[in-house]
Amino acid sequence: MSALIEARDLTIWRPGTKEPVLSHVDFRIDPGEVVTVVGPNGSGKSTLVRALLGHMPLAGGQVVRQAGLRIGYVPQRVQLDTAMPMNVRRFLSLPRRIDAAAASAILARTGVEGLERRPLSQLSGGQFQRVLLASALLHDPHLLVLDEPTQGLDQPGLVAFYKLIDEVRRQTGAAVLLVSHDLLVVMRSSDRVICLNGHVCCEGSSRQVSSAPEYRALFGGGAEGMLALYRHDHDHDHDHAVDQAHHHPRGASPDA
Repeated sequence: MSALIEARDLTIWRPGTKEPVLSHVDFRIDPGEVVTVVGPNGSGKSTLVRALLGHMPLAGGQVVRQAGLRIGYVPQRVQLDTAMPMNVRRFLSLPRRIDAAAASAILARTGVEGLERRPLSQLSGGQFQRVLLASALLHDPHLLVLDEPTQGLDQPGLVAFYKLIDEVRRQTGAAVLLVSHDLLVVMRSSDRVICLNGHVCCEGSSRQVSSAPEYRALFGGGAEGMLALYRHDHDHDHDHAVDQAHHHPRGASPDA
């Protein structure tokens, strides 16, 4: 199967240095696939996303995208200028104007119908994340990229948001790349989990990772088939292979 997007031997340096943020990273995501990337702060998760989107200079390797690939992106943070009030309808028309019917339809899909005239500054955290998701879905993406999209949400809001993502994936068939600091994995539908810490430490299917002794020592058993909400403290030893087929030690400097 041809990958939607693929990173080959990707290396990225910290700005102004030759110290690697990411070293020799191989990554791919195929049509309809759900891939979850986890790792501690500073592990290079958001750097990987920016590289895949074409927003980071590469020190080595390459990123290959399928011709005509459409990507919907829900960023980690959005800075709002409260001095320039903007309502939801206007926000959805950035950068390309959409008509009222399209705006209403996409907001209904993400469960925030009727908010077209609401100023962004007056939205709750959960409402704002759903508006961001609506914007990302406007142009029928082949790949939906979510970079730590639930920061600031309480646990009920977090669970509701990930249920919505699961519904969107089933309805649209879009592939999903989910990036998280905390291990937030929809175990029943995540096809692969990748542990990143400046390099690919280990990876595998949800079933393989959840049954691995190292994974169970960290997160406990019984996680498969449920939404797993765990903190990933990255205190395990990646020098001991979980499985030779799913463990990829790389020489990389620690990334605090």
